[in-house]
Amino acid sequence: MASDGFRPLDEKSLLEYLKATPVLAEKLGNQFEDLQIKEVGDGNLNFVYIVVGRSGSFVIKQALPYIRCIGESWPMTKERAYFEARTLREHRRVCPDQTPEVYHFDRAMCVIGMRYIEPPHIILRKGLIAGKEYPLLAEHISNFMAKTLFFSSLLYLTTTEHKHAVAEFCGNVELCRLTEQVVFSDPYKVSQYNHWTSPYLDSDAEAVRQDNILKLEVAELKSKFCERTQALIHGDLHTGSIMVTSKSTQVIDPEFSFYGPMGFDVGAFIGNLILAYFAQDGHANEGNDRKEYKLWILKTIEETWNLFHKKFTALWDEHKDGPGEAYLPEIYNNAELHLLAKQKYMEDLFHDSLGFGAAKMIRRIVGVAHVEDFESIAEPEKRANCERQALTFAKLLLKERRRFKSIGEVVSAIQQPKP
Repeated sequence: MASDGFRPLDEKSLLEYLKATPVLAEKLGNQFEDLQIKEVGDGNLNFVYIVVGRSGSFVIKQALPYIRCIGESWPMTKERAYFEARTLREHRRVCPDQTPEVYHFDRAMCVIGMRYIEPPHIILRKGLIAGKEYPLLAEHISNFMAKTLFFSSLLYLTTTEHKHAVAEFCGNVELCRLTEQVVFSDPYKVSQYNHWTSPYLDSDAEAVRQDNILKLEVAELKSKFCERTQALIHGDLHTGSIMVTSKSTQVIDPEFSFYGPMGFDVGAFIGNLILAYFAQDGHANEGNDRKEYKLWILKTIEETWNLFHKKFTALWDEHKDGPGEAYLPEIYNNAELHLLAKQKYMEDLFHDSLGFGAAKMIRRIVGVAHVEDFESIAEPEKRANCERQALTFAKLLLKERRRFKSIGEVVSAIQQPKP
């Protein structure tokens, strides 16, 4: 055992850990016969175990002191588990319908015990690859984003409350630095970790590294990411961090959480839907050309932003005379000024979301960690053609995001033929 009390768990040692942890043992009815333990972590960072017994079930997640998908050559703080548990509890407080419950957190062991999000829930990304429609997705994810972002911002909090929270989450600096590296730095320079569908995208990757305007725009986004403590953001809100059925949406894995720009969360989700859109041609076959499904994705993108805008501004209206200190009611004391303030705030947030979404798209094509949407397309040339279309649109969106006045204009641009 390490001197700090940490030791990595395997299936055998996890069983002993469960027996010695009362809150988890009670979830299993203190019955350990026929207990099923399965390691299912397919992400980049952690061990994840599903534990199913006769009387109950849950998930155990343990943070490792390195990036799992790379190995011990890339160390990573275990403290990220603390911020994940802390954020899950905060998100569940303000948005219980879309956040799983945390039952147990062990800081020394970096272990989180939480609700097992049972089948038929699947990772949203896998559902998008399979061409499944989720009629409540936009409704649910807009609810999650509106509540988690509004209630952790200065629109609702006092500056004292906000600064205390910002100070606490500054401790998650290593995860923030990882994001800075893989989203805002590595794709724009030669890096040992970058890869792409070679040789088909060799010139495309080089073009990203040589695009001066793109680099200037990315620098602005990186500055906002590093400097703007707007709200408690999930920090990794892509389609692999969401579990869904036709009636349920659950947001998981907020280990990258910190106080940052709201648009990073909104953009991550929308950007990953755009990636899914461009991947569909690679999954089409004679029986299903995916054209109708692509239209559903576009509809979901549009509905997500519009519903988020509606819900977020409704929360603002509801609490405009509350404790929030961003817009003091003594100053913003008439309907016209209140409306102008909202319009400016939401316009800036919209353009931030487009920029961050585009940056997240680019890094998934020419950076270190790619997405299954494209990687599951077996034929390299077909995959590269899909990726090139996505990359072309992402560069346009990042550089020209301020010219878009509505999400409908973005959706129209997505549908324009790409060179």
